[in-house]
Amino acid sequence: MTPHPQTLLLTFTGTDQPGVTNSLLQAIAPEDTTVLDLEQAVVRGRLTLSALTSATPHPDRIIAAAQQVAASWSLDLHVEPGMGDNPKRRTGRASVVVIGAPLYAAPLARLTSRIVDSGANIDRIRRLSREPVTTLELDLSGADVPVLRRDLALVAAQESLDIAVAPGGLDRRGRRLLVMDVDSTLIRDEVIELLARHAGREAEVAAVTERAMRGELDFEASLHERVRALAGLPESVLQEVRDTVRLTPGARTLVRTVKRLGFSVAVVSGGFLEIVGPLARDLGIDHAHANRLEIRDGVLTGRVLGPVVDRAEKARALARFAELEHLPLSRTVAIGDGANDLDMLAAAGLGIAFNAKPLVREQADASVNVPYLDPVLFMLGISREDVENADQADVEASAY
Repeated sequence: MTPHPQTLLLTFTGTDQPGVTNSLLQAIAPEDTTVLDLEQAVVRGRLTLSALTSATPHPDRIIAAAQQVAASWSLDLHVEPGMGDNPKRRTGRASVVVIGAPLYAAPLARLTSRIVDSGANIDRIRRLSREPVTTLELDLSGADVPVLRRDLALVAAQESLDIAVAPGGLDRRGRRLLVMDVDSTLIRDEVIELLARHAGREAEVAAVTERAMRGELDFEASLHERVRALAGLPESVLQEVRDTVRLTPGARTLVRTVKRLGFSVAVVSGGFLEIVGPLARDLGIDHAHANRLEIRDGVLTGRVLGPVVDRAEKARALARFAELEHLPLSRTVAIGDGANDLDMLAAAGLGIAFNAKPLVREQADASVNVPYLDPVLFMLGISREDVENADQADVEASAY
């Protein structure tokens, strides 16, 4: 059996300054030192730099060189001799993203306690955003993702945190399909209510919606009844409504960023393609599926064309788009807010409830309960800094 080589763990702490890491490497290079691991973190200007190196043939010289570096940069140095490399990481890689506005220590302590109780280990932590929400990503090993997802969903509900649990490793990377609901998700409005307002029948449509919420009508029946209230509206009202639709804050950032990463993006809506289609084209969204209004002689008839896009059809649309993009369902992300999104959220690899009713939050894999869509990026492991740097690069490129 090959004996484990002697190693040294050199840990420097103090004020961060440009050049510290280079100074250390330059100092130990003459000893033919092998670097086994090198990690650095900076929090509010405070540096922690750890170097795991071979110690042979002259460990005293390596330590003396490290001490000289520490003295020249006014850093504290801790030296820990040992044998061999870092222990191999356990399987069961997972990523836990937690979002708070603000993020308090007490609920975060309950989250980490539940992780420890599950038998998983927190290997690394990094901040993904600091405003308008604080987001941390915890890199775990030894995790059972389905079990941890269920356990941390309880913490999320009890502590008013947004938590997403996803497989780590290669599953965290690569191209995906992002599918979104439209009304009260991609946009802040309910399109049928905007149309009803133009028809002067907002109260009538609201009454039908209330009956549906009480369970007296299913989605298809309620849609047909509400659309009947639009009969006689001129086709021109569709453009007026398109002009008044308000995007959810962060929607453009979300779509723009995932498209940069090679994602495909789709919208699936129980609303109307006459509104959703142009909106999707404006945002550069690849696929759009929604109900179609019947229009004759430039007037809405009060009927929809073809099968209604209901709860089951939303899930089927997600599967169709995934097939078109040659992606397995495990590589899909779905976002929605209503009960008619539940099948789609369940079918996706990651289902995210967006400012949703309790029933939807309970059944989704993760939830976002702040009024911005771009925190979804953090749940995918994308930092605010990455987004801002990419946006700035686009600005600079357009200047030439």
